Amino acid sequence: MTRRVTGYTAEVTVSDGQQSASLGGVTVRNRRLVLLWLRRQALRLANSHGLPLAPEPVRLSTGDDVRPVHFHGSDAPEELRRWATHSVHQDHAIQALEAGFPALFTVLDPAVGLSLTLAGRRGRPDDG
Repeated sequence: MTRRVTGYTAEVTVSDGQQSASLGGVTVRNRRLVLLWLRRQALRLANSHGLPLAPEPVRLSTGDDVRPVHFHGSDAPEELRRWATHSVHQDHAIQALEAGFPALFTVLDPAVGLSLTLAGRRGRPDDG
């Protein structure tokens, strides 16, 4: 029996190259809400670095915000802010989701060797 995949998941993870940990995630009903949640998290993470330059999107009542991350330079926060606020990046992410592929964006904090990944994909976590 074919299972119909409904909903989308979004998650923010951090990795040191050997271990990975989730900073938080959400399950929502459509790809636009996935993108909205990921954009909000990218701006929150970038703004928590001390440069609140971009307004946050409308608050969703779909789950908690991710835990904050302390960046050791401004490159990663600026890349997160650029991804969240430039339409070309958002267009690429929504097109990936529309085509059934995951939308992924990773930034690196080279001072400490951590990577942070924003991920959105079709299906709920238990829809393997």
